[in-house]
Amino acid sequence: EARKMIDCSKKLEIELFWVIVNYGKGSEILHYAKKHGITGGTVMIGKGTINCRYLEVFDLCETRREVLMMLTEKQVAVEVMEKIGHQFHFEKPNHGIAFSTAVEGLYGSESWCHESVVKKQSEVKPMYQIIVTIVEKGKADEVMESATKAGARGGTVLNARGSGLHETQRLFSLDIEPERDIVLIITESDKTEAITSAIRKDLNMDGPGHGLLFVQNITRTIGLYP
Repeated sequence: EARKMIDCSKKLEIELFWVIVNYGKGSEILHYAKKHGITGGTVMIGKGTINCRYLEVFDLCETRREVLMMLTEKQVAVEVMEKIGHQFHFEKPNHGIAFSTAVEGLYGSESWCHESVVKKQSEVKPMYQIIVTIVEKGKADEVMESATKAGARGGTVLNARGSGLHETQRLFSLDIEPERDIVLIITESDKTEAITSAIRKDLNMDGPGHGLLFVQNITRTIGLYP
């Protein structure tokens, strides 16, 4: 197949398109998304938090999840999200959620020129945000305990591992080895500060080597049931 010519003069808004579904649906959804304009993606295995009551905001109480991450243009994300929501019935409880976050820079991909990636700042406060916390393996439950006390109602845990037995991957200068958990929490924006403050305090996140926490705005979502 001939390689698509890239117009580096074109300014694009790129988004990271996320889908969280029950185990076994990830590959099917990724295949469907690629048929409708998504160029590729990554499927990761996750697990629900220790108590099903934490998962109310997701309406997903199965222990194992699949988390899909796909980079695409903003308009494609809008269209594909709507199609996936309709095709896989995300309007029904326990079928999955999808959301997208804005990308301010993109490097290392042949699909786009990094000079062409732009992000238009919105003056409208987003309804939802995603809190990403990276901690030592085994501390995910502590993160969720702190978060739920502060108002969070759901979470997904990903186990981060290096790419080989003697190799180490790094994310934001933090070693990603078998002893790391990544906790994804989606929350209403007005609860974000309280939740992040509780996690930082209870897990001493501001201390060196104690973990990493960052927040991203969610531009649109389907499948969330407050």
